[in-house]
Amino acid sequence: DGDKLYNTCVIFGPDGEAIAKHRKVHLADVNIPGGILLQESSALTPGDTFTIFNCGEFKIGVGVCYDIRFPEPAHLMKMRGADVLIYPGAFNMTTGPLYFDLLTRARATDNQAYCASVSPARDVDASYVAWGCTLVAGPSGIIMDQIGPDEGTVYTEFSMEELKVIRAGVPIWKQKRPDLYSVGETAKLTWNMPL
Repeated sequence: DGDKLYNTCVIFGPDGEAIAKHRKVHLADVNIPGGILLQESSALTPGDTFTIFNCGEFKIGVGVCYDIRFPEPAHLMKMRGADVLIYPGAFNMTTGPLYFDLLTRARATDNQAYCASVSPARDVDASYVAWGCTLVAGPSGIIMDQIGPDEGTVYTEFSMEELKVIRAGVPIWKQKRPDLYSVGETAKLTWNMPL
């Protein structure tokens, strides 16, 4: 948009038509001594929209990379019906081993949803070396499938029945205490929910 740059994930349907887009909401400005220095805000503009789209019987929420560090947007997408959370991203060789699996499993468990973190393959000759792993965690946080760091494809079946069983067995959505805490929607944020 104009002179602004966004880190954007575009979602395409089976017919090849774009059905949704998500602009990364949280920019990674991190400085891990002896590890990595990133200042995304020096070049990028943060998005201000959460993204959910329909795919068959499932609603899928999208974040990009560093967005996974923040549980509140995932929680809001779950409150809006998301059954699957997808985070394309390129964690680096410092943050990847520390957080990639942990955060994917945490967002799945926190929201009793499937969570997929998708990465480009690792290219050690690139100027930026991605951690290069891709994994899918089930609604109990158990890793269902993973690959990496080489090129490959992950195929995972999602089950609405499994979601129902997990959510009935541990009914966290009924046990929340809004009298003590809440995650509410703000007027500033809009929702990108295509037909």
